[in-house]
Amino acid sequence: MFGIIVAAFMLAFGVFLKLTKDPRLAQNRKFAWVFIGIGAVSLIFKILNYK
Repeated sequence: MFGIIVAAFMLAFGVFLKLTKDPRLAQNRKFAWVFIGIGAVSLIFKILNYK
């Protein structure tokens, strides 16, 4: 259950980085796709393997 929450947080943080207009976070915007990709793949596999 904890893994699902962490994966969802990573996905949400990646979307936040992609959509934010804050100039301090603009330098980290290139990592947005990394967080989105890792979070989405992790979330999919965690949900598929959840028993």
